[in-house]
Amino acid sequence: MTPATKLLKKHRINFDLLSYEHNPKDQNFGLEAVEKLNLPAEKVFKTLVLETSEQTLIVAITPVSQQINLKQLAKACKAKKVYMAAPQKVENSTGYILGGVSPLGQKKRLATYLHASAEKFETIYVSAGKRGLEIAVSPNCLLNLCNGQYANF
Repeated sequence: MTPATKLLKKHRINFDLLSYEHNPKDQNFGLEAVEKLNLPAEKVFKTLVLETSEQTLIVAITPVSQQINLKQLAKACKAKKVYMAAPQKVENSTGYILGGVSPLGQKKRLATYLHASAEKFETIYVSAGKRGLEIAVSPNCLLNLCNGQYANF
């Protein structure tokens, strides 16, 4: 069990756990999950940790098939600019390694933004906190547990 799955169980949230054999040579973690689990790319979301110009860390959960629009994300979180956080900062604040960062069960609660496209799905897939492990969960339940919000970015 990961901190993410423990949190879901603690709050009695319905979820499915899917696993696959992660290839250490594959660094495109989200698309690897799409391919190996045969999932629609628009329903598989990657969890990214970014830093604002005010040096605050935030979480952006976005479809693996898309790039983040940094200007729109900055506007959503009311920052001048946002940029990818350094890997060590990501691991220290979340407790997860890159490629296995889950939006759930992080060590520190960070402001969380879920791409608005998730609203149209009953279920989305996010990392369960380990490479090769995905959680199928309702986007609304995910946001409730993360105290997050939908945003266009």
